[in-house]
Amino acid sequence: MSDACPTITRNGDEVVILDQTCLPWTERFVRLDTLTDAAVAIRDMQVRGAPLIGATAAFGVALALKTEASDAALAHADTVLRATRPTAVNLHWALDRMQDALAPLPALERPAAAWAAAEAIRAGDAAANAAIGEHGKAILESLAQAKGRPLQLMTHCNAGWLATCGHGTALAPIYAAHAAGIPLHVYVSETRPRNQGLLTAWELARAGVPHTLIADNAAGWLLAEGRVDLVITGADRIAANGDSANKVGTYLKALAARAHGVPFYIAAPRSTIDFACPNGRAIPIEERSADEVRLIHGLDEQGGAACLRIASDTTAACNPAFDVTPAGLLAGIICEFGVFAADALAAIEHR
Repeated sequence: MSDACPTITRNGDEVVILDQTCLPWTERFVRLDTLTDAAVAIRDMQVRGAPLIGATAAFGVALALKTEASDAALAHADTVLRATRPTAVNLHWALDRMQDALAPLPALERPAAAWAAAEAIRAGDAAANAAIGEHGKAILESLAQAKGRPLQLMTHCNAGWLATCGHGTALAPIYAAHAAGIPLHVYVSETRPRNQGLLTAWELARAGVPHTLIADNAAGWLLAEGRVDLVITGADRIAANGDSANKVGTYLKALAARAHGVPFYIAAPRSTIDFACPNGRAIPIEERSADEVRLIHGLDEQGGAACLRIASDTTAACNPAFDVTPAGLLAGIICEFGVFAADALAAIEHR
């Protein structure tokens, strides 16, 4: 499996996160002491990836109740955390779980119960990751046998251990297949403007998985040239009909994959499926700061962190963080309960 370190841990009445805004250059761990710390970590993308956002929100509730656990304090924590990121449904799923666990309890019992509930959400995500890895590995194993050569895979954004509490969603089958000795290579798109693909490349390098970083716009050419056998990505919200929101640029890869007969899979836990959302048009799409488009971050010649302006601050810029891939473009959705056709998710609605 991957050479992973914990993305979120509890240390007494504090929470410690790996600050992903410093990656892939520096591994920096940050302590979260308060509700505000947790909200900032989610909003500013110190933590990212739908499952990890959900777990962080759960721990944020526990942090909020350390000094006061009244109904008002619980409601305030819920309101603050729900406002941090609009698209990732795991955030709301986790907060619903926390409300269900804590609201019926007397205030004195809530702090301890909040920590226990948050730990359960974290452990549940890790278990789901492992199951997704095994179900996805079976797909890759079958495809490798049919091809009789190393598999050529493609992914978008980062859906590995950095985005979850375990081994990831889209990367979990890749890690499982690699550990099982299935030869494979991964094309990793850069995923501008936040460049989460660099995090995937960093993860895969640590795990010894062969990979190549590509410009986002190179994906269509690679698919057209027959150099990709399968595309797999994560998701931030899956509607009841199977339409799936993921990092912007996913939809274009799904279109190109369909045009060239390449199977396209989504890997995500059950908590990412929003059965109250009928279809992709009902998924809220987060629009982030235009400066994420106008600025680019990296290292200077001396190895220090640097920010470079690539467009003037008067240049209009549109920055949707996600797009929606219609269910009809998917070969299947891999979750902890198995592999399902995108239009057959009702089978797991109550699991």
